[in-house]
Amino acid sequence: MGIMSKRGTEVLVGLFVLLGIAALVFLALRAANLSSFNGADTYTLTAKFDNIGGLKVRSPVRSAGVTVGRVTSITLDPKSYQGVARLDIDKSVQFPTDSSARILTSGLLGDQYIGLEAGGEEKMFAPGDTIKSTQSAVVLESLISQFLFNKAADAGGPATPAAAAAPAPSGAKK
Repeated sequence: MGIMSKRGTEVLVGLFVLLGIAALVFLALRAANLSSFNGADTYTLTAKFDNIGGLKVRSPVRSAGVTVGRVTSITLDPKSYQGVARLDIDKSVQFPTDSSARILTSGLLGDQYIGLEAGGEEKMFAPGDTIKSTQSAVVLESLISQFLFNKAADAGGPATPAAAAAPAPSGAKK
């Protein structure tokens, strides 16, 4: 009884460990956004940005908060020195040619994604088209340094003439 019972326990522990590893692989794929848009019918659009920021390959492309595609590649245009993002968009979703693309952030310090805002044109993008209206990523470090620079400039400036020329309060003792 001792040998069979020990063997059965080892098999159950082994199955439990394999189930745990499978669950971890599933969670890793979900966290890396690899589980969606894996072979669905898509078409490619291109968008050029002055600053890509923290955008990554496989970042979502969203419209009205709904994921409609993924970023498939990010390169640098050698002529304009702009970041070029290639987007795979679900074929069931068509966008007008005057639509705009912005790099946005999920939450205050979250991951970045591309937000597509549909335009009003009747003509729709064809596969391979370029989105003309784009807005680059807002880089938090640049905003903070600009804010601090402006505060330092304000603090280091001369006193305002109005404050220096103001008369003493009427009830002041001499």
